[in-house]
Amino acid sequence: MMKVWRVVIVGCHPTSMLGTKLILEEGGELEVTGMYSTWNECVPIVRDTQPELVLSDYQMPEGNVEYMLAEMKKSSQGSHFIIMTEENDIEMFQPLIELGASGVLSKGATPGQLLQMIGGIREGFLSIPLEWIERGFRPVASSRGLDGVMQLTQTEMFIMERIVQGITYDKIATEIEVSRRSIDNYLRKIYVKLEVSTRAQAIEKFALFSRQNKQMYA
Repeated sequence: MMKVWRVVIVGCHPTSMLGTKLILEEGGELEVTGMYSTWNECVPIVRDTQPELVLSDYQMPEGNVEYMLAEMKKSSQGSHFIIMTEENDIEMFQPLIELGASGVLSKGATPGQLLQMIGGIREGFLSIPLEWIERGFRPVASSRGLDGVMQLTQTEMFIMERIVQGITYDKIATEIEVSRRSIDNYLRKIYVKLEVSTRAQAIEKFALFSRQNKQMYA
């Protein structure tokens, strides 16, 4: 049996939120633990309770969700965020995904479409409307932070190239004639420039940059 997911709803209209709550809880796999009408109410709750899912309106009285999404995702990294928009807007998809959303859905979607999107997320899949594909939409890799690669020094670029190739830190230190501790210092600076916090994230971003460069000059 699948784990019951705790859900937080953030919206402007209490009646609409109540209707959504009834839809979500009907199958027994989702439990709405809170409904909030402002970011000031919602953000601390998401941080403190770490719900599995946050269902949020795109536009709120204090501003749109882009204003708070990155902060909420950072404070509750295990939470999934589905953003409900007024229109089935393709242009909103990529920016919201880059900010940490797991799905974007029109408020005009049917209850079945909402539940299908949530079900997909529970299984590890991202859903987008087939209509978007028919209109020529193709998701692209995030470019957020790739300009940080251009800030790397020649030595830092060499270190990242060798790391991507699977070379050990000790061997890299020998190659550039520095101590093993110096490699750690270089890596801290690299992580800051790439806006990442782990080795895997740094490799992914650097590799993406390298692929884009190869395509550009192919």
